Amino acid sequence: MNAHVKHYEDKLAYEIDSWDAHQAILNNEKIIILDVRSPEAYANEHIPVAQNFHHKTMNEETVKQLDLSYIYVTYCDGIGCNGSTKGAYKLAKLGVTVKELIGGLDWWKRDGYATEGTFAKAGISCNCD
Repeated sequence: MNAHVKHYEDKLAYEIDSWDAHQAILNNEKIIILDVRSPEAYANEHIPVAQNFHHKTMNEETVKQLDLSYIYVTYCDGIGCNGSTKGAYKLAKLGVTVKELIGGLDWWKRDGYATEGTFAKAGISCNCD
């Protein structure tokens, strides 16, 4: 396989953008969105269906709670934050199938999707209530 093709194939295997994540949520695909920031940051604002699982608390014991039949999507603030990478790395090392949300919470909002929390923003719903 051509190295360029392999590179882009890998990117698609390990990353997801907000539109694809939103579609996966609407289609009830087997994904779980993980906000890997601190509980305080999560309380301030997060993707409506996201569960908070701070990357600093990820280890062999805490990951046992995860259902490995799902794909986990990690996110943090955005491109200036590497928390989603840290979380994805830790999860992958522990045998979890994981993707990173490109652009994190910042690009989720830029694409017009709603958030929840103290500083929630109105936007396109996940219809997940």
